[in-house]
Formats: sequence, C-alpha cells, structure tokens
Amino acid sequence: MRAAQRQGRARRKMSAQGDCEFLVKRARELVPGDLWAAKAWLITARSLYPADFNIQYEMYTIERNAERTASAGRLLYDMFVNFPDQPAVWREISVITSALRNDSQDKQTQFLRGLFETLPGRIQCEMLLKATEQCFNTLERAEMLLLLLRRFPETVVQHGVGLGETLLDAESIEDQESPVNCFRKLFVCDVLPLIINNPDVRLPASLLYKYLNKAAEFYINYVTRSTQTESQYQGSQDSSDIMSPSKRSSQKYVIDGLTEKSSQITDPWERLFKILSVVGMRCEWQMDKGRRSFGDILHRMKDLCRYISNFDSDAHAKYKNQVVYSTMLVFFKNAFQYVSNIQPSLFQGPNAPNQTPLVLLEDVTNIYGDTDIDRNKHIHKKRKLAEGREKTMQSSDDEDPSGKARSRHITVNKADLANSIEVLESFKLARESWELLYSLESLDKEFTRICLSWKTDTWLWLRIFLTDMIIYQGQYKKAISSLHHLAALQGSHSPQQITGQGSLENQRALIQLATCHFALGEYRQTCEKVLDLMCCILLPIQEGGKVQEEQPKVKSKFRKGSDLKLWPCTSRAIMPYCLHLLLACFKLRAFTDSRDDMALGHVVVLLQHEWPRGENLFLKAINKICQQGNFQYENFFNYVTNIDMLEEFAYLRTQEGGKIHLELLPNQAMLIKTSSPPMGLLQQEFIPVLQPSIQTADRHHTVTRGITKGVKEDFRLAMERQVSRCGENLMVVLHRFCINEKILLLQTLA
Repeated sequence: MRAAQRQGRARRKMSAQGDCEFLVKRARELVPGDLWAAKAWLITARSLYPADFNIQYEMYTIERNAERTASAGRLLYDMFVNFPDQPAVWREISVITSALRNDSQDKQTQFLRGLFETLPGRIQCEMLLKATEQCFNTLERAEMLLLLLRRFPETVVQHGVGLGETLLDAESIEDQESPVNCFRKLFVCDVLPLIINNPDVRLPASLLYKYLNKAAEFYINYVTRSTQTESQYQGSQDSSDIMSPSKRSSQKYVIDGLTEKSSQITDPWERLFKILSVVGMRCEWQMDKGRRSFGDILHRMKDLCRYISNFDSDAHAKYKNQVVYSTMLVFFKNAFQYVSNIQPSLFQGPNAPNQTPLVLLEDVTNIYGDTDIDRNKHIHKKRKLAEGREKTMQSSDDEDPSGKARSRHITVNKADLANSIEVLESFKLARESWELLYSLESLDKEFTRICLSWKTDTWLWLRIFLTDMIIYQGQYKKAISSLHHLAALQGSHSPQQITGQGSLENQRALIQLATCHFALGEYRQTCEKVLDLMCCILLPIQEGGKVQEEQPKVKSKFRKGSDLKLWPCTSRAIMPYCLHLLLACFKLRAFTDSRDDMALGHVVVLLQHEWPRGENLFLKAINKICQQGNFQYENFFNYVTNIDMLEEFAYLRTQEGGKIHLELLPNQAMLIKTSSPPMGLLQQEFIPVLQPSIQTADRHHTVTRGITKGVKEDFRLAMERQVSRCGENLMVVLHRFCINEKILLLQTLA
C-alpha cells in the first residue's frame, strides 16, 4: 500500500510539473501577440502552483523584457526571498551587479540599475553580500564589496579594513612591479577614504601611517609615471595643467585590470594632501587649518622641528611622523612641478606641444666683461691704438668663474618659461624641504627608510631634480657623480630610446658635466665635454636660400648675484653656450703672464661670436700681442672671417701699427681657397644672414690699405682672400673650428 501511495504522489507531482510547463509554454506563445493574455495565464498558474520557480521566473522575464522597473523589482525580490538557491536567480543578480559596477550609460544598464533601486535597502545589502561571497576573483570580489560599502556606509566598520588588507595582500601575492596597479588603486582611491573618513572605524596610528605611506607611493608614482613605460597613451597632452594627469588633453592611461574610466584619477595631489590632513587629525598632529599653501606647511614644519626634541618619546614619534610626511609630500610635489616644466617631454611624450626643455647651468654670459662699448665705432678708426689699449686694460674682466662668492640666484628668460616665477618657487620649496628632512637624524632616518622602500633611486625625474639642486648648492663633484647616476638611469629606463629624447638627455648630461667641470676649474675636462657635445650636433645641408634665424639674445650687462640660468636645451641655444664656455676656458689661459699664442689665437676665433660684445676683450688680446712684439697662430686664416678683426691685424703689420711680426700663414696648400661654406654641418636654425655693413670693395680697400706697400705678397693675397670669406655663416665656421681642431684645443689646455 505504501508503494502505491508513493507512486500516486509521484504521478501527481509529474502531472503538476507537466501542468506548470504547459502553462509556462502557453504563456510564452502568447507573449508576441497578446501580452496581457500571457500574463493572465501566468497569474493563474502562480495561484495554482505558488511554489513553482519557473512560473515566477517567467513572469519576471516578461516584466524585465518590457522594462517595467517596479513590477520586475517586486518579482526579483520574491525570487530572492523564496528561491535563494536557484542558479537562474544568481545569474540575474550577477547581471544586475555588473551593471552597477559598469561605467556604461546604455539603456539596458540604466534599467538594471533602476531595477536594483526598487529593492528594499535590507535586500540590497543582503544581495550584495551574498553576491560577494560567490565571487572567487579577488578583483571582482573587491569591486562587489566596495559597491556594498559605498551604498551602505554602516558596513564599513565590519568590512572596510578587511577589504583594504585583502587588496594589499593581493598586490603582494600577485607580485606587482609597480605601485600603480589595480589592487593599490582600488585601495587608495576607493577603500581608504571610506575607512579614514568613518569616525566609527577605530585604527591604530601605526596602521594609519602604513595606509598613508601606501597612498603617497601610489599617487606620486601615478602622477610622475614616465611615457617611456606606457604603451596605452593616445592623443596629446595639455601641458598647462600639471596637477592631474587626467587633465592632459585626450591622453588616456589604462591600469591593467581596470576600465579606462576607473583608471583616470582627477586631482591626485589634492586627494593625497586630503588623506594627509585626515590622517593628521586622527593621529592628533599639530594641525593648522588656516595654513594651506605649500610654503605655509613647510614653515609650520620648520617651527615644529625647533622644539621637537623637547617632547617625550611618544609625542616625539608622533610629531616626527608629522614633519616627515608633511615635508616629504611638499618636497615631491614641488620637485615634480619643477621637473615637469623644465623637461615636459619626460611626462608628456613625443606628441606634447612644443615647450622648450630647459637645463640649469652656470651663467657665463658675463665672459666678455661688464664694460659697455659703442657698437657703432671701430676702435682704431676713432683713436690711436695706444689709447685703445689703455681703455681696454681698464675694462678687462677677470671675474671668478666659480660663482661661490655670490649668493645663488637663478634667472630664466620669460620667453622660455612663461610661468617662471611659479617654477622657481617650486624649486625653492623642494630644496628647502629636502634640507629640512636631513636637518635632524630622526627625520633623516625615517625619510631614508621610506625612499628605500619606494626605490626612489630609480626615479629618473627625481634624479634630474636632485642633480639641479646639487648644482645649485655648488657641490660640483657630487653633481658630476649624480650626472653619471642619471646616465645609468636613462639607459635602464629606455634601452632603445627614441632618437629625439635620447639626444636631449645626452645633450643635457654633457652640458651639465661641462658646466660642473668649469666651476671646479677643470678646464680641460670642460673643453672635452663641450667638444663631445659639438660632435653630437650633426646638422643638415644648408639650402641655397639663406634663412634668417635670431640667436638667443643675452643682455650685455651681468646681473649681480645671478650666477645660474635655466638655459634652453636646444641646439640653437646650446651651441652659443658651448662657445661661451670655451672662451671662458681659453681666456684664462691666454691672459696669464706667460705667453701662450695658441690659447690667444683660440680666443680671437671665439670672440667672433656675438661680435662686437667681445670687442674690448679682443683689444686686450691685441695689446698682449703688441707687448710680445710678434704672434704666431697658423689657423688664423682658416677660421677668422670677421672684417673688424682682419682690419686690426692688417693694421698691426703697418708702421703705424707697430710693425708687429705676425706668423698667421699655414702651408700655402692648406689655405682655404673657396668662400663656400661647408655643407651638412648646421641646421637651418644656425643660418642667420650676415648683412655686411660695407661693400666688399670698400672692405678690400680698408684692409689692404696699410699692407700693400712693402709687405710679403703671400700675406697680402691671404688677407684679400680672407675678405672674400666675410659673408660665410659664422656658426658654420665656429662649428667646423670645434670639430676639426678638437685635438689641438684639448692639447692647449693640457
């Protein structure tokens, strides 16, 4: 009998199941033609079989497809309560939670979000918690739990810290190479603000400092990431806003594991300093809400350092952390601000707007001396030679090139850097922050520990700042070591550098090495680096038509106390600076008591640049030649093409000029017989048009006037031939001088 009863129940169950399937099938058939009839069938079926899941799910499907938010939400609620173990329910919940996490704004996604909003808050919370439990992927689980924490802040106390630690553990387990990864991003940008801004979450100070450290490392690496390590940039950048990489025009950066939108962070520096402020209040730092600028923060930290040693051990540790983290963030922010302005391509990539890169150098623009001259006069035409020599001696310039006796100032042309005041202020704040961090042993130890853990010695941009800071401090030997470190970093960051960027980095290193050696009085090494740099400036063929290019204008008067300058790191600007350095090196050798005709001849060649700024120094050279009674420089006719200099040397051969014995002729076969400038040496930026002030015929008459009577024919012919070369491009001549005479120039300074 029992067997018969079981069989009867089974038949009735099968019959009921068959009836349900029939009703559901019938409803589906009616949906396309008569939706209301289909719903009527399902309502009847539900009243007959309230415990059947398929009937309820079919009703939900109809309402969902019709995008009836309220009715679909009620049915989903019933299914979640009554059939919590059905896979179809969790598939639906998974689709809805994905829509909640999705950045898309399409119609279907918005409907699903609206459907979720119709559910009671308690059900939403329970649904998200259970959905989280079913996630086995760490990142997906974290995003789901984060959704819960944002919607229900009361859950932060229970789940916030645990989620944060899970993300940090996942970062460690996954062995992420960079702190800019999906796990750290979710922790720093999404989870951490929820934790520290919730007063009900009690955190020990040690954990707060740990979280602040993680946040600072992430944000600084995010902002200062180099384009050399990114492959997903698109478009170009707007260099006017360096506060936020997300504001860099249309350029997009995607963190692996996150969507494009999730990878963009607005105002990262502002977010970081906000975290610093909240952590400071939680740790009971000495906060001053009225002070907001970086200068104010730094001033406050300096005051705190004055009496930090008076506190007991606990208070000392607390305020030590306040000084270290506050000062450290001011340092990194301002150091980045400085570097991103002087070398924008490091952060903006090859598609950046044409913003001139700058390099910090010793200012040697005063190499000619401070005495102004009347540029409309040629000395020997207006007064006797002896009078000229006397005036020249009075205006000679033998200043100390080291600059150590003066206070350090940095100048920059407004045309090269529009926001120069802000950039120099950033450099000052970063420098003072660095000095404060190393002013006390306890601060030094903690800051060094943080830097080691962050591997800041591998940050190329930071090494650029530190090198400039060391140069500013006048520690030139240390600066040379820093430049070698910088060169090693450049090699490790970009083994196959783009030619333009590699050339820029190479030029920057060489010119800064040269300026450091010069400041140390190591003139041969200075010359060596300058000539190496000259060899790097390989320039295209000069076109037939001359193109007029202005050289960087430099004031003739030297600003007292200003011995550093941010100089454009371009070939057009660097070559004149190189010529200044060479002149400075040979000038010191040429005007000593001992005789050195070779150095004096090099000075004469180099003084042609920016003529007549160096006219008084040239007259000093003429005076020395007259005192010697003779002068030998066989490269004279290879590189001296300045008409005023030719005229002065021609005058020296005359009776009135003192009949000075000049040995200026090399072997006759080596004389340059063509007035055509060499091709392929200089870019068009080095091809200014030399506008002759007088006609060649008049020049010929002036130069040869004093030497056509009774002088050697070869000297007369050489001088006449040289006059015909006065129209040559001077930069081409001087560049050829540096390249061809490299060995001779170095030997002169040996």
